[in-house]
Amino acid sequence: MQDPQIKIKQTELLSDNWYILNKVTFDYQKNDNSWITQKREVYDRGNGAAILLYNSKQKTVILTRQFRLPTYLNENKSGMMIEVCAGLLDQDNPEQCIIRETEEETGYRISKVQKVMESYMSPGAVTEILHLFVGEYDESMKVSDGGGVTHEEENIEVMEMSYDEAYAMIASGEIKDAKTIILLQHAKINNLV
Repeated sequence: MQDPQIKIKQTELLSDNWYILNKVTFDYQKNDNSWITQKREVYDRGNGAAILLYNSKQKTVILTRQFRLPTYLNENKSGMMIEVCAGLLDQDNPEQCIIRETEEETGYRISKVQKVMESYMSPGAVTEILHLFVGEYDESMKVSDGGGVTHEEENIEVMEMSYDEAYAMIASGEIKDAKTIILLQHAKINNLV
């Protein structure tokens, strides 16, 4: 699996405080066959999964709203982000992960999901592959208020809204999260709601 045009020379651990931040020194062979040495910082937080919950009869979706420090530090005045439900795999397979996260974050117990795609969301600096799903929900699947799990200090607001309202929030700038935009666009293209 190793590409002969890439030779990892050194990996230096910079931080393992929350996730893993490494500085990697590597040689890379360019198209003209010359070699260059580069250094890059690479953040490894593990892989994740995300899901757009939709109700095709009611034409609604479930989204979440929560504080995201990195956005606050980069011009998001409140730091609040509207997103689809998501979480890290934590040794689960992607389907198990997103079913677990859906119940923890939204309070809906679903059993069936459909995989849409896998995507690197920030390939210039982050190793994470995000597995994107869609899944139908209805009121009979509601088992709790959701909001996340206490031991992870999650404080998640669950939002049910019309699909049209959610989609309009992309153009208005209220939704700026890439995974959410991708899944809302997928729903539109495939006439899910």
